[in-house]
Amino acid sequence: MVTVKIATSRNEREDAFFVRRKVFVEEQGVPLNLELDEFDETASHFVVYEGKTAIGAGRIREIGESTGKVERVCVLAEHRGKHLGVLVMDALEQHAGATGMKKIVLNAQSYAIPFYEKLGYVITSPEFMDADIPHRAMEKSIVGHEGTDPVHASVPSN
Repeated sequence: MVTVKIATSRNEREDAFFVRRKVFVEEQGVPLNLELDEFDETASHFVVYEGKTAIGAGRIREIGESTGKVERVCVLAEHRGKHLGVLVMDALEQHAGATGMKKIVLNAQSYAIPFYEKLGYVITSPEFMDADIPHRAMEKSIVGHEGTDPVHASVPSN
């Protein structure tokens, strides 16, 4: 069974950081000092588990009046193509709505723009470089996602 869970312990946060290091640092070449940043202490982190193994992650933080910023959404290479990114984004959006956020912004790697567009995000900037990777800013209104804050969500594993 695949589950997505908000990280409530140090070990769960470390699981999120493990996945991020594998994807962003080892796979994409982002320097560790850029990947792990000052916002990790205050952001809400989510982890995707297959059984007890961390295979995906994402975080969200409040950046202003009713606005959340989604960052560091990733899935280990061997688990891509299973809609796990959608599972992470759904959990992040539900959490945002449950905590009073009305809008989510994010900086999408340019290759991932179609993924975010399918989820209702719209491009709000020209392309820019971040950690030597092309990105575009995107946003989505999440009015109507208010409700119970998800602690767990799951999908059957393949």
